[in-house]
Amino acid sequence: MTGLSPQSRPTACLALSDGTVFYGRGFGATGETVAELVFNTAMTGYQEIMTDPSYAGQVVTFTFPHIGNVGVNADDDETAEPVAAGMVVKWDPTEPSSWRATGELTDWLRRKGRIGIGGIDTRRLTRAIRQQGAPHVALAHDPDGNFDVAALVAKARGWKGLVGLDLAKDVTCAQSYRWDEKLWAWSEGYTRRDGPGAKVVAIDYGAKRNILRCLASAGCDVTVLPATATAEDVLALNPDGVFLSNGPGDPAATGVYAVPMIQAVLERDLPIFGICLGHQMLALALGARTVKMNHGHHGANHPVKDLETGKVEITSMNHGFTVDSQTLPAEVIETHVSLFDGSNCGIRVKNRPVFSVQYHPEASPGPQDSYYLFDRFTAAIRHKKSS
Repeated sequence: MTGLSPQSRPTACLALSDGTVFYGRGFGATGETVAELVFNTAMTGYQEIMTDPSYAGQVVTFTFPHIGNVGVNADDDETAEPVAAGMVVKWDPTEPSSWRATGELTDWLRRKGRIGIGGIDTRRLTRAIRQQGAPHVALAHDPDGNFDVAALVAKARGWKGLVGLDLAKDVTCAQSYRWDEKLWAWSEGYTRRDGPGAKVVAIDYGAKRNILRCLASAGCDVTVLPATATAEDVLALNPDGVFLSNGPGDPAATGVYAVPMIQAVLERDLPIFGICLGHQMLALALGARTVKMNHGHHGANHPVKDLETGKVEITSMNHGFTVDSQTLPAEVIETHVSLFDGSNCGIRVKNRPVFSVQYHPEASPGPQDSYYLFDRFTAAIRHKKSS
């Protein structure tokens, strides 16, 4: 057991499936949640992380200690509601010091039903995750400090985990919609795209708003369809290109219904661009396999090498599964790899306008190292239409 001193009565408890228990100070919502525990090394963007659908089924440990220092505001939400199950931080959130803040993180979490725990040795916890793999945990917050630790550990051990779990259906949109909001600009905020554009169908496996903004800013007329959309649904819109979004869960489970749709679209030789889970969906549709990683990649400082240009991009990542590059078929070229562990980070199909990346170019960690991918997609659409 680790955490606060015996003189400080804890109000939150983090129980790992191996029996390790961390005590701390609770904030946000009260109650319990069971999930996979991951760590994120980003120094900014905690609100974007909590509202990223790719974190469904996960509690996030933030390695950067200053969480909550810029407050929250509606402009930074990637979805309407937070999706991550909870957060673990070293220092209790402070009052916001940003001119953009419209509220405090603790109040926001309480309203949104998400649990936070502070006062944790996040360095020790992160080392444990790296060495042992992402554990299953139970996170509890009780202002009176009453915890049934044995029951919490049992709940963590009894959780089935993300392998074999399709979460895209839980976070996707309920029905199709159009998107025209562009990237935020100084003194202008978010503006709207107008005029003709490339007709792009975006499949929502858990799409972040900033991805859709990037597509709109690149000149795309975007229609978003649910994750379960069929090839008939997609092709009925007569798209110039198809985008496959990020999302949570086991790609093999989502692939049960996503792969047949993608394979049918591939037969039409349309430009296709995928990000994160969309990258994995495309790889599965092309005949490759995906595997669960030990602790995944979660952060905004991951170096990725473009094998075709030799350039290195600083990228934002959030994934617990990866494409097994050894299973890529002959017609698929591995284009990007992680310089941390050599895992696959990008593919393209030979002589076809079809490509994808594992990382998040819309998150701008470089800050614009990877934005060229959106331009590449629209260029492929223009070339296809002209030919």
